[in-house]
Amino acid sequence: MTKQHHGHRVDYHLSDADHNIHNAWDNSLEPVLTVEPGDVVRFECRDAVDGQVTVESGPEEFSNVSFDPVHPLTGPVAVEGAEPGDALVVELRSFQHKGWGYTGFLPGEMGLGLLPEDFPEAGVHIWDLEDDVGHFVNGIEVPLDPFPGTIGVAPAESGEHDTLPPRRVGGNMDVKHMTAGSTIRLPVEVDDALFSIGDCHAAQGDGEVSVTGIEAPMFVTARFDLQKDAEIEQPQFETDGPFTPTGRDERMYGTTGIDDDLMEAARLAVRHMIDHLHEKRGLTRGEAYILCSAAVDLKINEIVDAPNWVVSAYLPESIFPDSGVDTI
Repeated sequence: MTKQHHGHRVDYHLSDADHNIHNAWDNSLEPVLTVEPGDVVRFECRDAVDGQVTVESGPEEFSNVSFDPVHPLTGPVAVEGAEPGDALVVELRSFQHKGWGYTGFLPGEMGLGLLPEDFPEAGVHIWDLEDDVGHFVNGIEVPLDPFPGTIGVAPAESGEHDTLPPRRVGGNMDVKHMTAGSTIRLPVEVDDALFSIGDCHAAQGDGEVSVTGIEAPMFVTARFDLQKDAEIEQPQFETDGPFTPTGRDERMYGTTGIDDDLMEAARLAVRHMIDHLHEKRGLTRGEAYILCSAAVDLKINEIVDAPNWVVSAYLPESIFPDSGVDTI
């Protein structure tokens, strides 16, 4: 592959062709590209379930989505000079979606998402992302702030490693604040780092409670650098947010979950928010669950007053057409 010099804006382009895609973390994979610190790469990333969902898909098609494998990742990219103990510094420069995305929940028997027992049947919403807004039902509009759900480097352990759980070298972290302008530091465990990226989301609430954000095929432009002997144990990052679903401090509706188990507290907060959206905003329970995954933030409010902890769900009221507040 030839290096492209046009104002050093983008040095390399990696398409989502099959030869640039893999579905497991594996330090024995041959790199599809080798770059130097300072180089900029534009990655084309497939959606999280590798084209099994289309703009025509409904709940039946979504219920048959296979997670074996999941997360087609673009890469791996070798970064010259990267050694164990270093940090790979990834500056996320830009994201470009392809106009559509989806959020859904899978049949409860699969055990995925925060509330599988509450939703035995699958559900899905296909989002129109034109004008950089996610268009939901009933005139609800969710602002977009794209980020990679999965971003990481190869682990030191040999063999293939599932992409679903996040790892100390990154992976499926779903940190919605890793937006354009953010810088991520990933602990290097193998020579050349072997960086991969994918599973992009156009938006997501903190928690990603249905197990999907607004999943969307996307282009990501990133610049690479190295921090020698950084000795970080797990990923670290710098970001300007957005730290709320709309990118601003504004009127929120909150529901609390209080329990002696943090996971149960999170479930309660989301269940109460689903109740609110169903009873006060006229959404079906399935639509409410999807909206919680795309635009509701979970926060730990209190984790010190034993034996009970508090998790709350925060809903920005400006996403509703009757809010009297313009969405971004």
